[in-house]
Amino acid sequence: MAKQDSTSINLEALSERIGADKAPGTAPKWDFSPDDCATFDIRIGRDGTWYHQGGPIRRKNMCKLFSTVLRRSKDGRYFLITPVEKGEISVDDAPFTAVEIIVDGHGRDQTLTFRTNLDHLVVADASHPIRVSEDLETGEPSPYILVRDELEALILRPQFYQLVEIAEEFDINGKTTLGVWSAGHFFELGAA
Repeated sequence: MAKQDSTSINLEALSERIGADKAPGTAPKWDFSPDDCATFDIRIGRDGTWYHQGGPIRRKNMCKLFSTVLRRSKDGRYFLITPVEKGEISVDDAPFTAVEIIVDGHGRDQTLTFRTNLDHLVVADASHPIRVSEDLETGEPSPYILVRDELEALILRPQFYQLVEIAEEFDINGKTTLGVWSAGHFFELGAA
């Protein structure tokens, strides 16, 4: 089936359908074909703000609910997927932002727990790695942590500086790098 044109959606109605089909604390997995989806006028800004028809969605609980049905396709596109409706949305950078870091312990024994703008708690570990992408033109770092299912949170600048403050030098293949430990894993932040 061909991709549908942009769809005007009623956020309240969509929210009710999601809530009716979702058990608390679950992230349902519905099969879908990206080519068989509408385009919703929803955008997630680089700062984590959700927008509908150009205006911010002010109800955090609605954004939290929508985030439970957010999916990323293999080609990097983002979709809201419910049993009833499927629609592509636009995401400026990452769908979440990391707004707080809770540090427990020190050095190799520490655990870093990130809280996102939608109150997801994520421990940096082998399943939820931290990565840093560097802008090729400016050299500016953009750090991320994997939240779930190919969905990342952009680690905001104050939290990145917090990571740099607790970072340690570590030798990897004869190259000294700066990074942080969490849950027994070392995550590179950049060259030392």
